[in-house]
Amino acid sequence: LKSFCVSRSLLGFFSMLVLLLLSLIAVALGDFRVKFDVVTTAGEGSFVVKVHEDWAPIGAAQFKELVEAKFYDDIRFFRVIPSFMVQFGLNGDPAKNTEWRAKTIKDEPVKESNRPGYITFAKTGAPNSRTTQLFINYADNGRLDSMGFAPFGEVEGNGMDVVKKIYNCGEKPNQGSIQSQGNAYLDKDFPDLSRIVTARVIGQDEL
Repeated sequence: LKSFCVSRSLLGFFSMLVLLLLSLIAVALGDFRVKFDVVTTAGEGSFVVKVHEDWAPIGAAQFKELVEAKFYDDIRFFRVIPSFMVQFGLNGDPAKNTEWRAKTIKDEPVKESNRPGYITFAKTGAPNSRTTQLFINYADNGRLDSMGFAPFGEVEGNGMDVVKKIYNCGEKPNQGSIQSQGNAYLDKDFPDLSRIVTARVIGQDEL
């Protein structure tokens, strides 16, 4: 009986150890946060996106690489549909747009639905066409799930209060002109656009 009790104790200990290791592995695999410092119709503000690598590991890795390359610094929110989503992810430097347009990533299974506050890569109707453009869902856009739009993260806390203050430009800015002329085109023709000042990976101590 004593031996049985010891065995059960050891089993419980090892079970807890396995769970701890699994949780550490999950953290190591890629849950990370990105802070966006922005200027909206309400002035300066910020919001934080928590990235879940297990939702869409290919998209999460591409996003992290883009953030670390400072691709999203000093760019504009150029497509805003309040009942749908807000889109961004074209650089102010045309040369950078050309460089990253060639770095497409493969499609991947949609594991999470396009709920309000979830962030997703934009893409064309062609396979494996994701590059740099992103959108944050304003509404429940579950209809996008079957079309292959795979969320990889979510806006945390009250961050959507900031996101909803992004200037509503509709779909007026021309994406082709942004690609070829960058911020020069947007600042001349659409000076009121909300913008991202910086986007950077942050640690727990910065929350």
